Amino acid sequence: MSTTPATVAHEKLSGFHGQLIGPRDGQYEQARSVYNAMIDKRPALIARCADREDVARAVGFARDHDLLLAIRGGSHNGAGLGTCDDGVVIDLSLLKDIGVDPDALTVRVGGGCTWGEVDRATNQHGLATPSGIISTTGVGGLTLGGGLGHLTRRCGLTIDNLLEAELVLASGESVRANPSEHPDLYWAIRGGGGNFGVVTSFLFRLHDVGTVIGGPTFWPVEQAAEVLSVYREFLPDAPRELNGFFAFAFVPPAPPFPEEIHMRKVCGIVWCYVGSESGAEKAMAPLMTSVPEPLMHGVQPMPHPMLQSAFDGLYPKGDQWYWRADFVNEIPDEAVEIHARYGAELPTMKSTMHMYPIDGAAHDVGPSETAWSYRDARWGSVFAGVDPDPANAPQIRNWSIDYHEALHPYSAGGAYVNMMMDEGDERVRASYRDNYDRLARIKRTYDPQNLFRVNQNIRPAAG
Repeated sequence: MSTTPATVAHEKLSGFHGQLIGPRDGQYEQARSVYNAMIDKRPALIARCADREDVARAVGFARDHDLLLAIRGGSHNGAGLGTCDDGVVIDLSLLKDIGVDPDALTVRVGGGCTWGEVDRATNQHGLATPSGIISTTGVGGLTLGGGLGHLTRRCGLTIDNLLEAELVLASGESVRANPSEHPDLYWAIRGGGGNFGVVTSFLFRLHDVGTVIGGPTFWPVEQAAEVLSVYREFLPDAPRELNGFFAFAFVPPAPPFPEEIHMRKVCGIVWCYVGSESGAEKAMAPLMTSVPEPLMHGVQPMPHPMLQSAFDGLYPKGDQWYWRADFVNEIPDEAVEIHARYGAELPTMKSTMHMYPIDGAAHDVGPSETAWSYRDARWGSVFAGVDPDPANAPQIRNWSIDYHEALHPYSAGGAYVNMMMDEGDERVRASYRDNYDRLARIKRTYDPQNLFRVNQNIRPAAG
């Protein structure tokens, strides 16, 4: 039998508690698959780690054998940065511990958890921490890139609620990063992605969020310019308790959507209000009374995890994805018209555009207080071409790129790193702006050989 990284790992990592999976193993095909089916990579070894010691062993193995190393949490990364060809994938999916402390208003979360698992545990106590909008997303990737979602305006970004993290460094050392221990590393991981180590545990602040008032409001796509023109003025002045992201979509052909609007192309706002029904109605009123009557106003009280998981069925693992993204400060009339044009040209039923608010509590933190630089942005936009059929991959890719390039002149310059494809060093630098050089110096301290480079990579500073 020829020697491969997998066979060598079985010899060298005899104390490994998890699973070592190579191309010859029966579970390899399942183990190597990721959320975006457009990504088809074949790692030489998948190290499914059971604990922090396993992570340290796998990091050391990749380092000592000069193998490319990728870190996988929930495997949702659109660019496929949770896997690689011919290298080692550290799969954290077995690190599932969740510990809620309702008195301290904190939750400690293993690095392999998904947000749905965390939401269900915290909601038992009427609590939540801000995350994204699809509950199958991994905690690790979303957090390290920043964390935009339904609770951003009320509670800030996910990184604004990260109190501490435990990491395995490129050296194999395990460290704790918080305001008093490795504060430079703590600063860097709040937005700097997976550049600095493998996070095996997170500690988050919790908020009183049990039931929310949430759901979508849909208008015909032909009214997109009118609705967006009102939305761009309304949302930044709305109470922080109200979050609403603007979107283009097809109405899914399934309950709870009325049958008469199934597969209708629409623009819409997906709402999340933390408070009472009357408070939500009052907060939405300035917009709702300034736009045409909607096709559907599906806003109602629901447990927070229900809203968080509302898109899970529409977007299961295995679809083709291609996305582009930008931060946005203003939406001038010219941009409104471009949105209306491309929204009307959605190429497939699952393709979409979302514009997530970044203000309220997210603006309480300064641009240099965390690695996330774009604290002055008002929205994070993403242009996502999605379809289950590989034959449609060129179509969805072209629509996403064309839409993004048409609007990029009206953007703030950079983008949310969690929603970027592999777009090159300059795009990464633009997304960190003045924080990039500090990140590069911290990278030199903790990962001077750039072992952790399968990501939106920040290269170690010279010297």
